Amino acid sequence: MFKHFVADYLGFTKKERTGIIALLFLILLFALLPLLYPFFIKRKIYDHSAFEKEILALRVKQADTSGRFGKHNFDDNNYQNVYESRGRTYYSKKLKGELFYFDPNTATAADWARLGVREKTTATIGNFLSKGGKFYKPDDIRKIWGFHEDEVKRLLPYVQIQKPAFENQSPGKKYEKHVYEKAKNIPAIIDINVADSGSLVALPGIGSKLSQRILNFRDKLGGFYKVEQISETFGLPDSTFQKIKARFTISNTTIKQININTATLDEMKAHPYLRYVLANAILQYRARHGNYAEVEDIRKIMLITEDTYNKIAPYLKIN
Repeated sequence: MFKHFVADYLGFTKKERTGIIALLFLILLFALLPLLYPFFIKRKIYDHSAFEKEILALRVKQADTSGRFGKHNFDDNNYQNVYESRGRTYYSKKLKGELFYFDPNTATAADWARLGVREKTTATIGNFLSKGGKFYKPDDIRKIWGFHEDEVKRLLPYVQIQKPAFENQSPGKKYEKHVYEKAKNIPAIIDINVADSGSLVALPGIGSKLSQRILNFRDKLGGFYKVEQISETFGLPDSTFQKIKARFTISNTTIKQININTATLDEMKAHPYLRYVLANAILQYRARHGNYAEVEDIRKIMLITEDTYNKIAPYLKIN
């Protein structure tokens, strides 16, 4: 039994054995193919001597350049010149020019030339000032590209920067600062019993659908007699109502009332505060005891509690 099981599940036919041998041969061939690749295709040999000569020439030039001059860092935005000495004087030409007191914010090209400043440096100063730059203290002239430390030390004692006119005012006079108050937007108050959809949509958190629900609820009630009734609108979050509550008022207190002595069941149950149960109870009591002498007579109905009466009484009448 076991031999038959082995023969059935572990035996191979002649075609299967041939396929396995062919598959193993292909695997072995692809595994050895990278090793045989160099024998069939020869790699191209490149001459790098010219490239190496160019690299060597650049290194020699770089060494020569770094040995002759110091390193500097130049900032195009504020014309900052940072100089690092290499042991030699970067600017060894003898300084010439007449010394006199000057304001670098107002000095002309002729003034700089008279001080012995080179034309390129004078052009840099003019470009700095034209872009909105300003010298706030004498030491700020170090920012200008082209000024050597020796030149800065020579000119610093003669730099006199004039302060703006409002800074030169006497201590007794203070610069008056005008404060302009932003106009306050006072929100409009809405009479909820005469409001339309457009005025409601302007309120925060009220969209077109919610505004229409408020108006539909108002129409079914017959009008609001207090602002708090708006919070009973279906889908109106209490957080939204608290935000807009102060924007409502009720100036028109005339609301639509239902005559409980003549109204039908359909007329009464259409009111949101009555519905079918209370409307039917009011109608059944009238059928048994006759017409109501006053609206307070509905208190005799067991279903009507004190809270229910206070809620629905403004919408009821007897004649």
